[in-house]
Amino acid sequence: MSNTENYIECGKIINTHGCHGGVKLDSWCNSPEELASLKKLFILKNGAFEKIKVKKTSVFKQFVIAELDGVNDMDAAMALKNTVVYASRDDFELEEGEFFIADLIGVKVIDASDGTVYGQVSDIINRGASDIYVVDTTNGERMIPAVDEFIDRIDIKEGIFVNTIPGLLD
Repeated sequence: MSNTENYIECGKIINTHGCHGGVKLDSWCNSPEELASLKKLFILKNGAFEKIKVKKTSVFKQFVIAELDGVNDMDAAMALKNTVVYASRDDFELEEGEFFIADLIGVKVIDASDGTVYGQVSDIINRGASDIYVVDTTNGERMIPAVDEFIDRIDIKEGIFVNTIPGLLD
């Protein structure tokens, strides 16, 4: 298995937990509970995805504590520190209007009223209340809050259609 389009980054192993091979993960999912619900994870090794069975998980604050198959002591857990973990896209059920952040990167940003193409999404920042789309424009980097007032609609193939106000993307 090596097709990266079938996998999505979902977190990072940030530390060990206990002395029997437990790991502490930073969740990049909608919630730590969503990451904790996965029964298998993948890590990228030598250009290929290697499946790791998740034996047990719990949520502690905003982190996930996990026991992974084959990780039986602190040394094995320490060897995985700072490793990004992936999940199969098929393991997530997206609601209507939900998208993977990775799928929005590179999508054109278009004025909903006149079709002007402003640029493309280069990053998405989450600072709590809502996501912020970072847009590379001919005038430099601009930011658009991902809220209904500004986002008219999203079509991954066509673009993100926005309603702007003066100064937002100038």
